[in-house]
Amino acid sequence: MLHELHIRDMLLIDRLDLEFGAGLNVLTGETGAGKSILLDCLGFVLGWRGRAELVRQGAAQGEVIAVFDLPGAHPARAILTEAGIEPEDDLILRRVNTAEGRKSAWINDRRASGEVLRALSQTLVELHGQHDDRGLLNPRGHRLLLDAFAGIDPAPLRALWSARREAGAALAAAEQRLEKARADEDFLRHAVAELDDFGPEPGEEAQLDTARRAMQAAERIRGDVARALDGLTQGAEAAMLDASRWLEGASDSAEGRLDGPIDALSRALTELGEATSGIEDALAEMDFEPARLEQTEERLFALRALARKHDVLADDLAGLAGTLRERLGEIDAGAGDLERLRGEIAAANAAYDAEAASLSQQRQKAAARLDQAMAAELAPLKMERAVFTTALSEAEPGPEGRDAVAFTVATNPGAPAGALDKIASGGELSRFLLALKVCLARGNEAVTMIFDEIDRGVGGATADAVGRRLARLAEGAQVLVVTHSPQVAALGARHFLVAKDVTDGQTFSRVAALGDQARIDEIARMLSGEEVTDAARGAARALRGAAGG
Repeated sequence: MLHELHIRDMLLIDRLDLEFGAGLNVLTGETGAGKSILLDCLGFVLGWRGRAELVRQGAAQGEVIAVFDLPGAHPARAILTEAGIEPEDDLILRRVNTAEGRKSAWINDRRASGEVLRALSQTLVELHGQHDDRGLLNPRGHRLLLDAFAGIDPAPLRALWSARREAGAALAAAEQRLEKARADEDFLRHAVAELDDFGPEPGEEAQLDTARRAMQAAERIRGDVARALDGLTQGAEAAMLDASRWLEGASDSAEGRLDGPIDALSRALTELGEATSGIEDALAEMDFEPARLEQTEERLFALRALARKHDVLADDLAGLAGTLRERLGEIDAGAGDLERLRGEIAAANAAYDAEAASLSQQRQKAAARLDQAMAAELAPLKMERAVFTTALSEAEPGPEGRDAVAFTVATNPGAPAGALDKIASGGELSRFLLALKVCLARGNEAVTMIFDEIDRGVGGATADAVGRRLARLAEGAQVLVVTHSPQVAALGARHFLVAKDVTDGQTFSRVAALGDQARIDEIARMLSGEEVTDAARGAARALRGAAGG
């Protein structure tokens, strides 16, 4: 609810502070007094696009502050949270416009963009009038309005639409994968067969390389090792044995002097035996068939070539075979997966179609109820000959269903129906919009509804009917109406008078909240014109009395 409006140096207003309340707030005044200026200023602080030049002539800048009460469940709180602004019970919007045209905005003393202001305005204010292209006259919102009237929640259908799209995306992705896999099928089968035939093992490259280098080294040194063995076995050992026998034969007469050399020779013979045995073992290991080296080299070179071919490390070839085999498995199983996914799509489509058909039936019934409700509302507004129709037609399927909804009207029997703003005249259009708003009103507590001269062109009983419908909308909510109708003004819970005055050669618009007697005088002026008579005051009191004021 709009609680306060403060305006500084905007258009014809130098300083204005207003407090509004719940219920029906009426603004009256002579033509040209500046009633539309209030709406321009409110639209400015809400981020709406309007007049280019708003700053009062001679002022450096203009400023508008609007204070809204924000109940705990108000949808504006979610927008504030998303914008990084902590919601509070009071929402204070402030916007400044310099004489050079620069605009700045604050929300609860935090800088904010016009985009955030406009998003908030959608939850705070509804403006209805003869040029109401933001609300009821916009055909793109008619389906949403009909659903609200009927209490229809399209959320289950939106979920089915999402499931339908997800199933379609899954099938498309599976078909793409299968198509790509089939394009590589010949290569895959050849590669798997080649790898299976070769049988690479992890670590095999290192083993083959070690064995190859060992055999290559053995070829180079085997001759020298064999000659060393010959030298030991054919010369050194025999000489040492002979020397040992000779020394042992002479040791008895040497009185122990040969014991040390004999022991040393014994140890040397033992070491010589170990050396000979080790050399023999080494020669045995170096003994290989030349074909074995050739086979090892061929296997190693083939392994490395295969790794280069598949652009992997040799140790990864064994794992690559498994990966390629899995891709072949996807091809073999792909047809079955596609059939399963197609079945899921068929089920998703069937569920969506059933829910969409049910929703269409609900909308058809709701459209008939809305048409009946509109007929009941139009008669007191002196439009009993007009025919309002909620037209449903088939549209492209979407998350909200397959229905296009348009509000149409024929102003006279037999006349062709058309869009509200194309068929109805200015006064008729205002009454159509009011009747439609009355019929569609649901949960108005969160939104301030503004009606700009919606009673233009009507009077008497019709004006009274307009006022009573505005008052009905204001029950438990807040309605602001700019009016020239005394019948409407008499029904207001609060009454504000907009007037012009000239001070020091400058023209200003003033707005004043009227007390009881001032209200009687203003309603009397609206009834009788410039000269207010006692009879007009009496009629004004009668109107107030009939309105319960």
